[in-house]
Amino acid sequence: MTTAAFMTLGCKVNQFETETMEGLFRKAGYEIVPFTERADVYIINTCSVTMLGEKKSRQLIRRARRENEDALIAVTGCYAQLAPEIIAQLPGVRLVVGTKDRARIVELVEEAAKADGVVREVGDIMHADTFEDIPLFSAPERTRAFLKIQEGCQNFCTYCIIPYTRGPLRSRPIESIRREAEKLLKAGFREIVLTGIHLGAYGRDLEENVTLADAAAAVLEFPELKRLRLGSLESIELSPELFALIRSDKRFARHLHLPLQAGSDAILKTMNRHYTAEEFSKLLEKVRAEVTGVAITTDIIVGFPGETEELFEEGLAFSAKQGFARMHVFPYSRRPGTPAAKMSNQISQTEKKDRVHRMQTLADSMAEKFHESFLGETADVLFETETDGIIDGLTDTYIRVYTDARLPLGEIAQMKLTKLYKDGVWGVPV
Repeated sequence: MTTAAFMTLGCKVNQFETETMEGLFRKAGYEIVPFTERADVYIINTCSVTMLGEKKSRQLIRRARRENEDALIAVTGCYAQLAPEIIAQLPGVRLVVGTKDRARIVELVEEAAKADGVVREVGDIMHADTFEDIPLFSAPERTRAFLKIQEGCQNFCTYCIIPYTRGPLRSRPIESIRREAEKLLKAGFREIVLTGIHLGAYGRDLEENVTLADAAAAVLEFPELKRLRLGSLESIELSPELFALIRSDKRFARHLHLPLQAGSDAILKTMNRHYTAEEFSKLLEKVRAEVTGVAITTDIIVGFPGETEELFEEGLAFSAKQGFARMHVFPYSRRPGTPAAKMSNQISQTEKKDRVHRMQTLADSMAEKFHESFLGETADVLFETETDGIIDGLTDTYIRVYTDARLPLGEIAQMKLTKLYKDGVWGVPV
């Protein structure tokens, strides 16, 4: 039997896409083996959000070649879409596929195996007009299932390459979402996470006049579902219908990831973000008024071009007032091909490192305060992994709970949260 190994870099959407490709290979009779083992085919799903992501992609290609010089190496994803000629020149690469045509990945690999040279299957993504609907043919070994329902972005933030690698907005039809959700639930998943490149824009391209709330409602139709969670959203895209759904169905996780990116109006404007700091703060007030006990997590970029010490302090102070449950802090990464990369007032690596440390210190303090507010309470926890006799999982508010109790993975248990522990809290069964 021919063997295939996969490796994924980047976001949850990439992870979902790799899982669908794995399923296609299994269906075609391939044996899936770990990437660290010798395989006949290596498929590397790349990331191009940062230059580091591209560097790691090239390292993985070299690593696959060291494992088996005769292997067919196929490279797909955002980096492949952006720089197919560069990737095609790397030793061992026989197939380059961009961010579409993954439904044909097995066919393309087998075509490349017979061809002389490198097969390139990278078209103009800016002309893509339909969602690539690839069913999931195998169940990954996890308790949470990612269900991609949307592709593409047209926000064109000045620091981001994604609109150029993913193309325009495309949405998965509601009926396809229902079919895939039913399949995931039959496979034993208890929680489904709806994901997309620009998730809040779901439905804008469809004639059916549907929204993200409709997509969520379609998944909630299944009584087997224990929890529904949303991926990253823009705060300005939250709708009254979505709030009503979260309030009315206890299975809808009270957790929203709303990227702020910067707490200074001057930097937000330079980033081409479509809100002010004050507008973002008011939106958070509205979210908390609509959904009692909601956990709001966010992303922050520090060291953006033009960010003076005064502007950084302004953003730090603003972030401290927002009561985030968790902040993911990133140093600005200069990405060729984006407007921000051409800006003259770049920040030094030393200064970015210092600002990341200061913002991360705030993030750690806010997370601890958020976790402390739940001590003594009970919460439903979906347990996912086990290490050295300790199992852990997540509450609907995205708090990681650890326990040494003997509880089944993949099931939800009611736990009393007793003390802070690692990056979350310790729990005991109720």
